Amino acid sequence: MLKVMSLLKRAEGLSREEYATWALEEHVAFARKLPGLRKYTVNVVNGDDAAYDSVHELYFDDEDARAAAFGSEHGKAAAADASAHTSSRIHLLTTEHAQL
Repeated sequence: MLKVMSLLKRAEGLSREEYATWALEEHVAFARKLPGLRKYTVNVVNGDDAAYDSVHELYFDDEDARAAAFGSEHGKAAAADASAHTSSRIHLLTTEHAQL
């Protein structure tokens, strides 16, 4: 299973509340349409001193499924939506190793 962790910083001019509403309600609509997405989790950061405002976890069967999802019409729309609401995004491709 491939896990993509996306670290997002809200766009200039968006309050923490506006950003949280976007991340937890509006942007989720795009994720639901990504082909091959197995699981999606949004973590909104508490406090004002963090480098990022949210961490998104997207699970795919493998790299081919991830590439197909983000290359799709819905994937491109999701990226455009994220670009419009963030000032910075970092994507980490990982393999999760549960320890407990």
